[in-house]
Amino acid sequence: MTNRLLFTVTMLGFLLCQGVNAQQNKATSEVSIKAGKQQAMLKTNIGIFEQNVEIIHGNRKINADRLEVHRREELGDNMQLLVATGNPARFLEKQSDGSELTASAQEIRYDVANRTLVIKGNATINQSGQIIQAQSITYDMDKQLISAERGEQDNARVHTILVPEKKSKNPDQGK
Repeated sequence: MTNRLLFTVTMLGFLLCQGVNAQQNKATSEVSIKAGKQQAMLKTNIGIFEQNVEIIHGNRKINADRLEVHRREELGDNMQLLVATGNPARFLEKQSDGSELTASAQEIRYDVANRTLVIKGNATINQSGQIIQAQSITYDMDKQLISAERGEQDNARVHTILVPEKKSKNPDQGK
């Protein structure tokens, strides 16, 4: 039984490695998962990591109280869905231009094959100082498309904070 559990956890790590598109996989294919507790549900192909979870994979990092790694054929080519929950759960991805995309919410769902993030429950996404806050935010990483919605029971609205771009001062200006 121990060998089977070790094999399953190793396979989960391997499957996560294959979920990154080739452009972002230049730096490393190593997956590091740290947690106070982990278990594998062999019949349903779900890995569960709990207690101060940290997963690092290339340019991505997820911190959560609990992380579920779902592997199922109906999820597509890469077959993984990562579901991170916490108070809040956090997602960080370093972009190719050096900036960081950060997201936090009570639940973060990352569909590896489709490269989409769905964050729910006091959701916040921040990219280059531009902040969106809503009950639910969907981010298509390939299309660079963000969709935000207030909750059905919520009277609050989607809140967006736009920060002006800093322009460097040209010493020749004003002369």
